[in-house]
Amino acid sequence: MTRRPLIAANWKMHKTNQEAKDFMKELLPLISDLKDVDVLVCPPFTLISSVDQGREGSKVLLGAQNMYFEEKGAFTGEVAPAMLKDLNCEFVILGHSERRWIFGENDELINKKVISAFEHDLIPVLCVGEKLEERENGQTEQVILKQLENDLKGVTEDHLKNMVIAYEPVWAIGTGKNASEKDAKEACDLIREFIHSRFGSETSDKVRILYGGSVKPENVSMYMAQEGIDGALVGGASLKADSFAKLTKF
Repeated sequence: MTRRPLIAANWKMHKTNQEAKDFMKELLPLISDLKDVDVLVCPPFTLISSVDQGREGSKVLLGAQNMYFEEKGAFTGEVAPAMLKDLNCEFVILGHSERRWIFGENDELINKKVISAFEHDLIPVLCVGEKLEERENGQTEQVILKQLENDLKGVTEDHLKNMVIAYEPVWAIGTGKNASEKDAKEACDLIREFIHSRFGSETSDKVRILYGGSVKPENVSMYMAQEGIDGALVGGASLKADSFAKLTKF
């Protein structure tokens, strides 16, 4: 089955409103001829409206970088799923390694967020991946499978078919180190095999699995050439419009 590739920008904590507007103005003409690739931009919360306005008339998709699982309440500093829908978000990144390892999010919390995202018609981009010491100790497979097992508890087949899962080895994020195409493919294949074993082939055939971790215009084609890798979740190389546009033309 042919899955539609997805190239996603995770801006992390970068850009002002004006910079976001300028980025979108520059990006759209550069990707106007794209036919068979989905393009997703995930800015900080403060820039979601600017990106939404800037994508008008295009097929660029909009996502957030995080959310809380509760609908409303006394949760200072948090953003609810309904708030993201109100800003026209279609996707939300959940379980990113920076959320896990800097802010202490565990699988139980991430699972609640995944369930809540689906309940509010948001498509999760669930990130999984191992730290350097886990890879060096031969625990890559064990770590990824445990994260998937816990993060996807209670997720239905119908929901999972629309989901995006990103393999993001922690040691390759923001470090300039990138996984070899063999390592990336093996991890993405492992994720698909897990979904196949739990949810069947119809579901595993539809889930888009991305690689993330120091993806650049120079190496994106290497990953996209691997069967089973359906796209990329891009950090630093997504901050400049010309660089990000090149990533979409692998």
